[in-house]
Amino acid sequence: MLETHPQPAGGDLDTRARCVEACFDCAATCTSCADADLGESDVQMLVRCIRLCVDCADLCEAAGRMVTRQTAPDVAVVRATVQACIVACRACREECERHAGHHEHCRICAEACNRCELACGDLLASLPG
Repeated sequence: MLETHPQPAGGDLDTRARCVEACFDCAATCTSCADADLGESDVQMLVRCIRLCVDCADLCEAAGRMVTRQTAPDVAVVRATVQACIVACRACREECERHAGHHEHCRICAEACNRCELACGDLLASLPG
């Protein structure tokens, strides 16, 4: 879909597409992980994980939508949003890694956060300015 845009934003389209895909995948994975956390018997130990997953999902959704849009972007706003996504992914990944040995959904979530963090970093490196 990104390739069909009549006024592409420039930069590496594959990097943009990987970032968008990683953001939406991470958002869905974080939402699922938070939901699974709520079903665990040790839910009180997972409160921070739930919060970070929900925050990360929200930022990933926003970043994915903004990076998808190519018409007349404000690069500073896109950059700030993608940077915020990276910060949220890092925090969520680190928290999920703490629980990964006991909860498979946290291991999977940490991996999705890592992929998103890397893809967003690649996109940042390709942005002008």
